[in-house]
Amino acid sequence: MNSASTVSGLVGAWIASGLSKPDVVVKTAAACMDWSYVWGAVGADCTPSKREYYMGRSAIGEKDRENIKKACQVLNGSKTACDGCKWYPNNQRTLCNDCQGFVKNVFSRVGINFKGGGCTSMWNDNSNWTEKGALANMPKDKVCLVFIAEGDKKSHVGIYCGNGKIIHCSHYVRETPCPDKSWGWSHYAMPTGLYGDAPIEMPTLRKGDSGEYVTLMQTKLIQQGYNLEPYGADGKFGNTTLKVVKQFQADHDLAQDGVVGKNTWNALLAGGTTLYTVTIKHLGASVANDIVKKYGGEMKKEGE
Repeated sequence: MNSASTVSGLVGAWIASGLSKPDVVVKTAAACMDWSYVWGAVGADCTPSKREYYMGRSAIGEKDRENIKKACQVLNGSKTACDGCKWYPNNQRTLCNDCQGFVKNVFSRVGINFKGGGCTSMWNDNSNWTEKGALANMPKDKVCLVFIAEGDKKSHVGIYCGNGKIIHCSHYVRETPCPDKSWGWSHYAMPTGLYGDAPIEMPTLRKGDSGEYVTLMQTKLIQQGYNLEPYGADGKFGNTTLKVVKQFQADHDLAQDGVVGKNTWNALLAGGTTLYTVTIKHLGASVANDIVKKYGGEMKKEGE
């Protein structure tokens, strides 16, 4: 399973290589395979404290609350820490979502932000779509969203990948065929801005920001040789990141304002990504985890 920082690094590489928005969407969704489901979450850190937050929301049902607790080894009491959890690979965080949260998180990476807090409200806001209708009329070779209808409401949403497959978050991020009577997919919708010549727009980042785009920015800095010790690509734009961003801007003849806008993003994404495999024998797990945290990448034991 990929960590959140790994997915962010992959997204940056795909964007930098010039892949189209639909291709980035499909690759990103696939890279998030097996990430966990948490009702109400939109790309939230998969941690016990975040799970407790969503369990405590007033709108959540008792079944969803129990499922969130049951799936967490800390909250269900089977362990006292996240170590060894499948959603904490190599001691690196993943993200949790519900079905519409997963869709929103994936599409936000290519600059598409859907309106509506749930499946039905997303569907009903026509500004989200260039076209929509019954599944029978869906273009079979194009990426779009698919919905399950229950009466007038839409109860579930997923990403149709244009190849007869849907990636969606239900208990976990999974791939299922389309059409599939067991799921009951009934409608499709083509997102506004997914197709056309408009480039992927990256958000402007400043000190105090956090989240996936900060992780992506930090990952690109690390990949180009900049030192973000002691925190690494932690998704938080603090003083260390600010200092490094200003140094990066100085090295690339950019305004040294510490704001990651269009010009800084272009320079970051234009930098090549070189991946190395390093073998270090007799290295303790805690030291290895520190190295991965500081410099990115993933840790594998010999024989894996």
